[in-house]
Amino acid sequence: MKISVIGTGYVGLTTAVSFALMGHDVIGIDIDQTKVARLQKGEAGIYEPNLEKELQNMLALGKVSFSSSLEAGILSSRAIFVCVGTPPLPDGSADLSALNQVLSSIKERVKATAGASNVTRVVVIKSTVPVGTNDHIARQFADVPELLVASNPEFLREGSALHDSLHPSRIVLGTEEPQALAILEELYASLVCERVRTTRANAEMIKYGSNAFLATKISFMNELARLSAELGADITEVARGMGLDSRIGPYFLGAGLGYGGSCFPKDTSALSELGAQHGVDMPLLKQVQQVNELQPVWFVEQLKKLLPTLAGLKIALLGLSFKPQTDDMREAASLRLIPLLLREGAVLSAYDPLCNEKVRKLYPDLDFADNPYQALAGADAGVLVTEWEQCVKLDFTRVKSTLRQPFLFDGRNAWDKRAAIDAGLTYMGVGRS
Repeated sequence: MKISVIGTGYVGLTTAVSFALMGHDVIGIDIDQTKVARLQKGEAGIYEPNLEKELQNMLALGKVSFSSSLEAGILSSRAIFVCVGTPPLPDGSADLSALNQVLSSIKERVKATAGASNVTRVVVIKSTVPVGTNDHIARQFADVPELLVASNPEFLREGSALHDSLHPSRIVLGTEEPQALAILEELYASLVCERVRTTRANAEMIKYGSNAFLATKISFMNELARLSAELGADITEVARGMGLDSRIGPYFLGAGLGYGGSCFPKDTSALSELGAQHGVDMPLLKQVQQVNELQPVWFVEQLKKLLPTLAGLKIALLGLSFKPQTDDMREAASLRLIPLLLREGAVLSAYDPLCNEKVRKLYPDLDFADNPYQALAGADAGVLVTEWEQCVKLDFTRVKSTLRQPFLFDGRNAWDKRAAIDAGLTYMGVGRS
């Protein structure tokens, strides 16, 4: 099937390449002509495991192409996927301006060609939008019967997005129109997983509810970790014991520096604001956000229990991206931790496999290293901020000889605590006795 994907960021590019891998003919559309030219050369512009390699393979096979012309893409497509950003506004609600602009252009172009073709197209919204948005779009398109509307939210994890696209846990198909559902079923026919066939509003709520619930689990475990730190319990053992209960499960029980990225912060905020707009107070979600915002503050206070005065001390930060296997810095814990440490007068060195240059633009006075040991050299303490393999699998004997003072602060509870202590290091994790 011929499809178009509007917006070629993390979601859009992954969507385009994954559909090409499924055998469909895909055109990716973006208003950024520089990005389009780069994509046509096989340069993804973002780091996502295997994405650039498969992009190049699909380009070579002629299964995917890119254009800045909206008309060229949508008029030849049965399915039009909209993957533009819906960033938060100052009040926390979703900014739908880019989405509305794209939808207006789609309607205008299809309406202009009405009668020339009887092809029915489905506009598939992958962008995360407030509940009710897709139904509103369907009403806007009511005078263009060739355009159907469906909500098909994505559940991609950065760092494994391409794998998740090809091996999803479920596919949510939200539409009240049988013909739109039939097109989507054909598109996804090669994937083996559960289908959730539902309304557009339900699909939108499934997306928001999923992300908000996962964020809630993380904040709950961070709150529990704070108490564990005071009571002498080890949150990693607590989480393991909790996770064996099938009603809870083992996932998203890791305490640390808090969640980040493009989804959890934005979607919890948007869902809370959506509740406020409809007169439904959501105190739990507000607390989830507050715990997450304060977690780096709490972590610095824990650090100061061993190093009461940070002024003039060199602190090495290992990992800067919001999670491993991505170069995404959006809402990264490092960006909350760095100003807190600088305010205390600390001198910072840092290492990340992909994000040194991104952070250098924000904090040019930091000392950026080419590897973890270089960052740790002469430091008074090392802090694990992001659990990249390069930052976790360290020779702790070498670390001990590299540091000026033997302090390690594990912001992700990912280091081998026993190995660090055996090497003569003083170890402190998040809620670990």
